[in-house]
This record gives sequence, structure tokens and C-alpha cells, in this order.
Amino acid sequence: MSIDLSEAGLEAIIVRDLIDRGYHAGAPHAYDREFCVDLDQLTAFLKATQPDTADALHLATDNPTRRKFLARLSGELEKRGVVDVLRGGIRHGAHDLTLYYHSPSPGNDSAAALHAHNRFSVTRQLRYSRDETRRALDLGLFVNGLPVATFELKNSLTKQTVADAVAQYRRDRDPREPLFRFPRCAVHFAVDDAEVRMCTRLTGKSSWFLPFNQGKHDGPGNPVNPAGLATAYLWQNVLAPVSLADILENYAQVTEEKDRKTGKKTRTQVFPRYHQLDVVRRLLADVADHGAGKRYLIQHSAGSGKSNSIAWLAHQLVGLRHDGAELFDSVLVITDRRILDKQIDATIRRFMQVGATVGHARKSGDLRTHLAAGKKIIISTVQKFPWILDELQKEAGGKRFALLIDEAHSSQGGKSTAAVSAALGGDRSDENAEDAADVADGEGAHDPEDTINAALEARMKSRKLLDNVSYFAFTATPKNKTLEMFGIPEPVQPDGTRPFRPFHGYTMKQAIGEGFILDVLRHYTPVDSYYRLVKTVEDDPEFDTKRAKKKLRRYVESHDHAIRLKAEIMVDHFHEQVIAKQKIGGQARAMVVCGSIERAIQYYHAIRTYLAQRKSPCTALVAFSGEPEYEGQKVTEASLNGFPSNDIADRFRSDEYHHRFLVVADKFQTGYDEPLLHTMYVDKTLSGIKAVQTLSRLNRAHPAKHDAFVLDFQNDAEQIQNSFTPYYRTTLLSDETDANKLHDLQHDLDAAEVYLHDDLDAAVKAFLESATREALDPVLDLCRDRYLQNLDEDGQVDFKGKAKAFVRTYDFLASILPYVNAEWEKRSILLSALVGKLPAPVEEDLAAGIYESIDMDSYVAEKRATFAIVLPDDEDAIDPVPVSAGGAKPEPELDRLSSIIASFNEQFGTEFSDSDRVIRLIRDDLAPKVQADPAYANALANTPGAAALELERAMQRAVGPLFMDHTEFYKQFMENEGFKRFVTEAVKKLAAS
Repeated sequence: MSIDLSEAGLEAIIVRDLIDRGYHAGAPHAYDREFCVDLDQLTAFLKATQPDTADALHLATDNPTRRKFLARLSGELEKRGVVDVLRGGIRHGAHDLTLYYHSPSPGNDSAAALHAHNRFSVTRQLRYSRDETRRALDLGLFVNGLPVATFELKNSLTKQTVADAVAQYRRDRDPREPLFRFPRCAVHFAVDDAEVRMCTRLTGKSSWFLPFNQGKHDGPGNPVNPAGLATAYLWQNVLAPVSLADILENYAQVTEEKDRKTGKKTRTQVFPRYHQLDVVRRLLADVADHGAGKRYLIQHSAGSGKSNSIAWLAHQLVGLRHDGAELFDSVLVITDRRILDKQIDATIRRFMQVGATVGHARKSGDLRTHLAAGKKIIISTVQKFPWILDELQKEAGGKRFALLIDEAHSSQGGKSTAAVSAALGGDRSDENAEDAADVADGEGAHDPEDTINAALEARMKSRKLLDNVSYFAFTATPKNKTLEMFGIPEPVQPDGTRPFRPFHGYTMKQAIGEGFILDVLRHYTPVDSYYRLVKTVEDDPEFDTKRAKKKLRRYVESHDHAIRLKAEIMVDHFHEQVIAKQKIGGQARAMVVCGSIERAIQYYHAIRTYLAQRKSPCTALVAFSGEPEYEGQKVTEASLNGFPSNDIADRFRSDEYHHRFLVVADKFQTGYDEPLLHTMYVDKTLSGIKAVQTLSRLNRAHPAKHDAFVLDFQNDAEQIQNSFTPYYRTTLLSDETDANKLHDLQHDLDAAEVYLHDDLDAAVKAFLESATREALDPVLDLCRDRYLQNLDEDGQVDFKGKAKAFVRTYDFLASILPYVNAEWEKRSILLSALVGKLPAPVEEDLAAGIYESIDMDSYVAEKRATFAIVLPDDEDAIDPVPVSAGGAKPEPELDRLSSIIASFNEQFGTEFSDSDRVIRLIRDDLAPKVQADPAYANALANTPGAAALELERAMQRAVGPLFMDHTEFYKQFMENEGFKRFVTEAVKKLAAS
């Protein structure tokens, strides 16, 4: 018999495997097209579990009682969705119907028996339409007769793929059909023998199908399956009864978001992506096997749904058991994204039956209240978490915790880790404190030094990551500290290195390849700036070359003329390439990333002015922190935007206000999730994680979003490529931090003799006894005096750099090393306090005054060709934490101003035509003067016939002062009639705008 290579053959394989795993074979004729239920399966389930109710509903024949019940069931499915109906059942008249029995807890035999009555069924060639009766789905999955999933199958051996299945859903599956109406069915799968895609809401041509693949070599697709088809994991594992039951009980849900302004509610059906389901299940299984105390690093790409993954993990860690006992007393979630508070809260409340499960620790007293009230999940932002540490330490004795850390690269490490560990390790800290107290009370040795040593020992132990805490760290961009602290150590390599890798990964490469996020580097356009500076003083003073060139670059890039020109490039580009091409269906937004608050405010005004000149309907918003002074006046976001800061994200998203540009300075560059953001204009130096985080704001997918665009005024492609490369695939740490280098730093710091042994002891004693500053400051002041008197400038630079490196590295290593070192701890205590007292060597600014000696003669910004930055397809390893530090004060290199300007112009200048200088004179000098000329303004307003004559006179008055500084322009204006007409006409247009 030959192998069946047809689509029907694939269908038969799937049905066979599902039946082997406990599914019932559904009969196509049993499907009721009007009410969208499998009557045979629903009737069998109710008769087996609720026989009296089944008899009362007369399900065996078509009758008014049955139809009334089915209409009620259909209405609840339409209103609440199949997941909620299965979880919560329905009430119909006198009947309270359970439509699904949840998975039992261990040892609950009666619940297990009821759960076993759930009927998972699969129906082939499901004829779903009452009007077009021949239309059929390849497969339909049901739970107790209620539709949960549909399938369209394709077979590459017959020249059709998953893309054809997606097209069939979009083209042929009318979302108005009862079965396809949201949220009656949880998920729709497009499947072939290589890939799987899913959709939770059919909307015709705009139906959005997301990938549901395992990944292959850190990229898209699925690995070869030696036991069968590459996509068999879907029906053999994910949709097997035990797994599907878990998804329905713990993952799938309908979320609802309410617009604060309009009150309009938007509902979304959530079904886990494969990588989300996989990571949560792997983590739960590992914790259940090993108990509390392990560390897990999850590297999931930006935009990959970490918020839902964290929420699903959090609620399932509650009640998780190990060795027959509940494992965690509380689950704590630490995030630097305030929006996650609401997301986690909403997600968990849909699953947990206990009303008082989640607490938000916003201040110190909240924690005690939440623990006393039995809150199982406590959420805090990174900014607020330190305030609750003292309370947590008092309450934590003898308990076990799960600690989930969102964006772990920024919210964890060093002192914050030590503080969290100290709080969560209340049992050990209390024990150590009691030991110290016993010594002090005379139960141990009477030597005061023993008291200090006991307190020092307690402090060192409190720094350690704890065995009563399981750490779950989520990030898209793990730093070296993050990898070493939470990653999995690999065996020592032949070269002696010990790499670390994440526990689980969903890479940028896979997310881009699957189309789940966009490739933000695919349309990258660098903008080269060219300028020419001139000396405005007669003499030729000397300046420090290196500092001077930095100041000159800052001067030209923040010059009003440069800002205005770049703003015009941005606005013109947005109108011509984004609005005109209807990006994201005409909803596209742009972000302008600035290097300082002052520059952001400059851009905000320049963009708004030019938008008005263009008579554009678009407007701009600005985002920054604080109350800076701008042009002699304090300003805030609210004073410039005209509404509270908290409304910026909502206003930017809303179409009502036509806000299309968001100008930012160190805000909205991390954790900001806006799918409508399409274009980014960068005027800020970016590198490393900051570059990845910032540009990744563009990667969020949207059904109508097919590309993203970066216009970069500051960075080159190689710099951006180097920043992204370590995070394109799974990020590895090449080796662990060399703790021996702390010994080397200690040796060098001791040798400088800034502090002596007695100073160490005195500082440690004062610190550990919580003495007042009167006890500590004399020690620090004595060390500071030695630093100033005994070290030259190079020695001071070297000592202070090494002191900072020692404190930074020890704070990190102290939490993960398997041993303690009292000498390191002592120096950490002293140096942490001392560094702030050590003045940096006074460096004379040998570039001071250069701004008063120069002017910008010309500026041109020139867009280069758009191209794709291609990232290397290799696993990239980052280096461990650097321990070395120090150095010497750099020697200034003095040069004449004329030489510095010549070198600067040679580096950044280009061949300018006179047109750039002419345009600048017309726009910046002549037009404003003519516009302000009272005689010309009066003629325009009252005697239009005389306006031409007054314009000519106004031009003469404006051009006259140019004789000294712009002789050639003045001469051309006076002698060349064509040039004069051109300039006059240009001024007339600008003055009228």
C-alpha cells in the first residue's frame, strides 16, 4: 500500500494521534450549525455528570426545551467566550450547569473522577455554515461539545503551505458565521507539515495569525522530528487532553481594556504562544522537582509577551507543591514597568478564585498588611521596592519565596540584590543577629571585637542569594552580571573558561523570522551632518584640542539652525514616506530621540513651527523629567503639552488629537509598548543595551504594520550592528568574573596608604554599630586628607577609579561567591562611604570660552541611502564583569583656535555651495527683519498697492548691514538684478508665512 501524501492523509494522521491520546471521534452530523455545539458530546457529558439536569433539558430530541437551553448556552458563549463558559458554567432557569470539571489537586479522588468525564473530541470535515452548507473546516476540536479550536490543513507535498491555510481563513471563513464570531472559539490553527500559525480573532482579510513554532537554531520554524512530522508537537503534545486542559484552566482568557476617556471597552482573546507555554511549563516542572532556591534566567525578545509569561508563571507558582507541601509562602513580582501592575493583576484575577490574592506594595506599610491578609502575590515596582525591605525582613522568618524580576538587566544586581536577599532571608538574618546579640549580652565572649565580627559575619551572609528563594529573571538583553547571577553555568572549558547561558530563550532572530516582531534594522538610514565653522575673534587663542572638538560638535548639533534643518528633514520625511504611503493604515507615529532635555525642547518647538508652516494636521508632544529652565523660564511636560504628564501615552495613541511626533529625552525608551510607533528619528549617541532597547520600541507588531524606519543623525551602522549582535541569538557569558582580581585591587588600594588598618576597624565599628556621623566622619576626613596630601593627580585618579571598581565588583560578587571574605567586606564598608568624600582632581577647562570665539557659517544634513543592517548569525558571547580600573589624568593637547577649526571643518565639513549660505541669510536674517519692518507691515495691511514699493525699501534697509560681514552677498544683491529678484521673492514668501 502506498503512502498517502494528500491533505486528507495529514488530516487522518492528526485525528489518529488525538484519538490515541484520549479524544473521542466526533460525528459531523452531530454538530448543530445554529447553536455551534456538538450535541452528541454535550449530551454524553451532561448525562454522565449531571443526569437529572440532562433529563430535564430533553437533549435527546429537537424540542422547545432543548432549543431554549441551547439558545441560552449560545448567548453565553457569544457574550463571555468559550473559555469562561467552560470554567464557570452557566445558569439556565432552575439549573446550575457545570460544563467542565477542572484538573484535580493531588489526592482528590472525587475531583479526579469528575475530571475524567470531560470529553475532548475531534471532528473531521466540519460543515459549519447554515447558508453555505458545503463549506467545511478540516478539523474542529471540542471540549464537552463546545468548540475550542479549528484547523485548516495544508501539505507541502501537494505544493501548499501554511500561508495557503492562512489565506483560506482570511478569504473563505466569514467572521460573521456563528462559529467564527468572537469569542465563541478560543483559537484557529493554520497548519502544514513544517509550520503552525494561530489566530484568536477572525476578521476576514485583516485576520492576524501569529507563529506557534518551537524554533530552530535560534530562528524560526521547527526542528526535524525523527519520529514523524515536524509539526506533530501541536496535536501530540500541546493539544493532548492534559495539556489542553491546562491551557484552558491557566492560560487562555478574554481580556478587557477600557478607554479612560471614551469608556469604550476592547476585548481580546488571549491564547499562549508556544514559547510562552514552554517557558512557564519548564520552569514549573523544574521548581516542582528541585524545590526552592534555584535561579533562572529567561531571555525573551522585546515584544515577545513577557508580561503575560510573568503573570501566568506567578499565578501558577501559588499553590505549587514539592514533596507533598505547598512550596512558596508568597510570590513577589518586581518590575520597572508600572503598566505591568495592571496586567498581572487582571490576568491573575481571571484565574484565581480567591478574591484577595494580589497586593500592590506601594509603601512600606503595605507589605505587612498584605502578608497579614494572606496575599499570595505581591507586586512592587523597582522604584518602590527598597521602601518595603525592612518590613519584609521582619515578616520573612522561616518562609519561602518566589521572586519574579521583570527587565532583570536593569532592576537587579549589586546592592539591590543584596537588599532583596537581606529582606527575603529574614530567617538567617534574624538568627545571625541573635548570635551577635548573645555575644553582646555575655552569653559568648566578652570581647567587643567579637560583637563586631559577629555583626560583620551577619552582614556578609545577608548579601548572598538565598536558598529559601527561587529567582526568575526575565530580560531581552542580559548583561554580564545578569547572566552570571541567574544563568546556568556550563562545564569548565578546555581553555579554563566557564560560560553561562539562559535557562530558556526566545531570540530576536526567531521573533523576527516568525514575523512576531519587526526587524528595526531593515530600513536604517544614517544622516551625515556637514558644517563649516568660522573664527569670530581677531586673535588666535589656544584651547585643548580634544575638549574643544567635543564642544564644537555639541555647538553645531544643538545650534538653532541645525535643529531647525533636522526638524524639517524629519517632518518632510514623515509626510512623504509615512503619511503619503499610509503606513499602518494611516495611523503611524514617530519618535524623536534626543540627547538632552534642552535639545528635546528645541526639537519640540522646531517641529511644531514647521508643521504649522506646512499647514500639516499633525502635532507634536514632548516627554522629559523635571522642570528645566528654557530661555529663562521653567517649563514642564504639562506646561508645554497642555495636559498632565500621565496622559502622554494615551494622547499619543489616540487619533483624536493628531499627535504624530513624540519628542523624548530619556523617557519612553524602555518598556514602552506602542504598536503604532513606526518611525524613529535619532539625534542621540546610542550603544550597547541602550541602543537595542531604544530602537526596539519600533518592533511591536500590528496587523497593518509591515515595516519600521530609523533615520539616525548621530550613530553609524557599525556601531548599531555591534550593539545588537550579542542579543540577536541566545546570549552567552564567555567566562565568570575573576574574583582574584579583587585581591589585586585590594593590594593596590592598601599600598596607596590612604587608609590604615586602624581606619578600617574604626569605620567598620562605627558603621555596624549604627553610630552617628560624629563617629564616622573623622575617619573619612583623615583618609581624604592623606589622599590629597600623599597622592599626586595621577595617583588620585588611579585610587578613586580602583576604589569605585572594588565597591562595584564586590557588591556583585558578594551575592554569588560560595565563600565570604571579611577583609573585602571591611574595605567595601569604608570605600563605599569614602568615595563620595574624595574630590576629583581639579581639571582646568582648557576649552572654556570657545563658544564666544566661533560662529557656524554653514550646515548641511545629508541623508544617505537606506539599507538593512544585517546581524551575524552566530552565538555571541559577552565578556564578564571588568574588575580592573584606575589610570592617569590625560594630558591636554593645546592648539591654536584657527588650527582646531580647520581640523574640525576638514573632518566634518564638505564642499558647500554658496546656496546654503544664501538660504541661511534669507531665512535667518532678511525675512525676520522685513517681517518686522513697520512701514512694510502697514502697507500690507492698509494700502496693498504700495506694498511692492515698501517691500523694496524694507529690503534695502535689511541688506545694508550685510556689507561688512557678507560682502559678496551684498555686492550680488546690489549689482545682479536676477539675484535681487530671487532674494526679494524668497523673503516675501517667508515674511508672509
